[in-house]
Formats: sequence, C-alpha cells, structure tokens
Amino acid sequence: QVQLVESGGGLVQAGGSLRLSCAASGRTFSSLAMGWFRQAPGKQRELVAAITSGGITNYADSVKGRFTISRDNAKNTAFLQMNSLKPDDTAVYYCASRYGMRYDYWGQGTQVTVSS
Repeated sequence: QVQLVESGGGLVQAGGSLRLSCAASGRTFSSLAMGWFRQAPGKQRELVAAITSGGITNYADSVKGRFTISRDNAKNTAFLQMNSLKPDDTAVYYCASRYGMRYDYWGQGTQVTVSS
C-alpha cells in the first residue's frame, strides 16, 4: 500500500502562486508514477499534471506554462508549483500514485481557492 498526504493548499489572489506537496510512504517512491488531479464543484475530476518514475512530465492544456510538476525521490515527495493562478483553478487538488496502468492510491485532497 501507499499512503499519500497533500499539503500546501489555501486561498490566493488571481495571479498568485502556490506550491502543493504530496508526501508518500509505504512503497519505494522512485518506482511510482505520480499525478495531480483536481475536482471543482459540479465538475468531473481531471488530471492536471503527471510525472513518471523516470521524470517524464505531461500537463493538461489548461495549465501548460503555468504549473510545474516535480519529484524529489530522496524526500519521497511530489510537488505541484502553480503560478499565474486563475479563479478557474479553484478546486480540491489530489495527488495519486500509479505503479501499473491506473492510479490506485489517493491522498485526501487539499483545497485551492483563487479569488478574483
């Protein structure tokens, strides 16, 4: 099993920045692919950014150029740096881990609210 704990959410004005962290335990972190998802009220959960165990990244079109996903295997932590935040980025953000084909462990989520 993998345990994931997110932190770093909060309230920020439009144009501001936040850095989310996801601390992992329970399995060799370096072998996991990690993803950041978000879910806004009334909307489906969407994949925002992902990073493979080898460090390859991909992003949703809506966040390209503004968000950066990274990982520190020595600290068993994944990060999501969010810059130039917009009110549309308001959501609960979740990190998730993937060893095979699907994300099978999830954190509890952290709220990000961007005011206009």
